[in-house]
Amino acid sequence: MNPKRKQRLALVGALVTLVAVAVGLMLMALNENINLFFSPSQVAAGEVPDNHVFRLGGLVENGSVKRRQDSLEVEFKVTDTAHNIPVVYTGILPDLFREGQGIIALGRLNGSGMFVADEVLAKHDENYMPPEVAEALKAVDTSPGSMPLSHPGQGT
Repeated sequence: MNPKRKQRLALVGALVTLVAVAVGLMLMALNENINLFFSPSQVAAGEVPDNHVFRLGGLVENGSVKRRQDSLEVEFKVTDTAHNIPVVYTGILPDLFREGQGIIALGRLNGSGMFVADEVLAKHDENYMPPEVAEALKAVDTSPGSMPLSHPGQGT
């Protein structure tokens, strides 16, 4: 092989390697920033990846909100009417947060099965429910043996 051809081949090989490394790093960064949505039933079934941040959505269970007097820590349960998951959040909750409200919480499960939320989002008006929450509730409501429920934003 002539020296000029070897030089071009080495340059092409280096460029291919550089592009492959860049694509690999980009895919790793995107994978780390993906926040999958899970319903309480899916969490209870163990479908959640271990030690990974995800979104938990459902309704705040009536009578489950407990606020600490000496801090901003709040404990409550998120339910999809079939299962409920205990959630702990430290911070200021959205103004629209209340019992019976559709919410989405971003965080991860701790070792004891409690969801530790970093962020809590509530629906923005009485006619809207996050699509993921509405679908999760609808899936549970239409399962055999359950009573159909009407939820805001599902077209009743």
